[in-house]
Amino acid sequence: MKFNPASNIQDLQYFGEFGGVNPSISDSSTYTFISAKTMFDTFEGNADGCYLYSRHTSPSNLYLGEALAAMEGTETANVSASGMGAITPVLLQLCKSGDHIVSSRTIYGGTYAFLKNFTPRFNIETSFVDITKLDAVEAAITSNTKVLYCESVSNPLLEVADIAGLAKLAKKYDLKLVVDNTFSPLSIAPAKLGADIVIHSLTKFINGASDTVGGVVCGTQAFIDELRNVNTGASMLLGSTMDSLRAASVLKNLRTLHIRMKQHSYNAAYLAKMFEADGLKTVYPGLMSHPSHELFKSMMNAEYGFGGMLTIDVGTIDKANELMELMQEQNLGYLAVSLGFYKTLFSAPGTSTSSEIPEDEQAAMGLTDGLIRFSIGLDNDIQRTYKVMRECMEKLNILEPEMV
Repeated sequence: MKFNPASNIQDLQYFGEFGGVNPSISDSSTYTFISAKTMFDTFEGNADGCYLYSRHTSPSNLYLGEALAAMEGTETANVSASGMGAITPVLLQLCKSGDHIVSSRTIYGGTYAFLKNFTPRFNIETSFVDITKLDAVEAAITSNTKVLYCESVSNPLLEVADIAGLAKLAKKYDLKLVVDNTFSPLSIAPAKLGADIVIHSLTKFINGASDTVGGVVCGTQAFIDELRNVNTGASMLLGSTMDSLRAASVLKNLRTLHIRMKQHSYNAAYLAKMFEADGLKTVYPGLMSHPSHELFKSMMNAEYGFGGMLTIDVGTIDKANELMELMQEQNLGYLAVSLGFYKTLFSAPGTSTSSEIPEDEQAAMGLTDGLIRFSIGLDNDIQRTYKVMRECMEKLNILEPEMV
């Protein structure tokens, strides 16, 4: 049977304590035990179904984790207080002093800063490579390498990782392949392509309301148990716990993700096609001009499209800022970081979400001053949106006026 992530979520059945159609929210930080021995067993990890302390986990968090594991096709999942609160414990759980990570060079700025500036304090080094070149990835692997790290669709350049190819390399060298799938939920299922661990920032498309910060790690039961271990678990000991009320909120929004992703993708594909036809330098995996268009097609769950993220390059940071300010004035979206909101969000990554990356490295990877990253919203009339966007570009001399 074909893997269908949205159906897997829909097929989960939760009832509240009093028969509610939503599961009851566990509004407790600690839990009582009838027996002192059961408390001891729970500390030792040997009491299934018993809750100890909400930093470890809670019923509400487990409901959300179960749904996200169903979405990604993994055995289980652990939710966290932020996307970085998912990424950092995973890497610290997998690596010790003297270990090495091979990472994509184009990743979220916070992840880049963690690998470049923070993990060296623990004598964990990272080689940043062009993830689209498997030979370069393999050449960077050393005897100390423990992890291959990438994003399914990279932030902000929208490079596409060959997850199946990376999984073969990981298996060949006994490494763990960790994939951040934040940009492509439902569209790509990394675990089904061979990834060992799948991470999301729940803040983005999955929640979709820009009102909550959260993250998730999807993987095997054994690895999630390691993360939660009271003595050695990085998630447990670093304390990046999601609040139960927030977990319940994200779970409700997750149920409409399949509807939202289809509209995000439809709108982004339309704008990308029109921008490219206008002569703008446009990057979107759904365009045939994208170097990894066919690769994305080979991996994707087609009904959810190529995602809601695209970029255009308008030449200079001044021009990019002018355009974004004008588009916001025209109510076309918001000049804001993040993504997955119902309104279109736009920012210049070089001076915002990727500002942690030094300018020379930005230039080397092709991150230019004039690049604008768009998270395309759920506009009902995307043709009208395009028309007004084009008028903004004409006003700023980015595009020549159309001939009537």
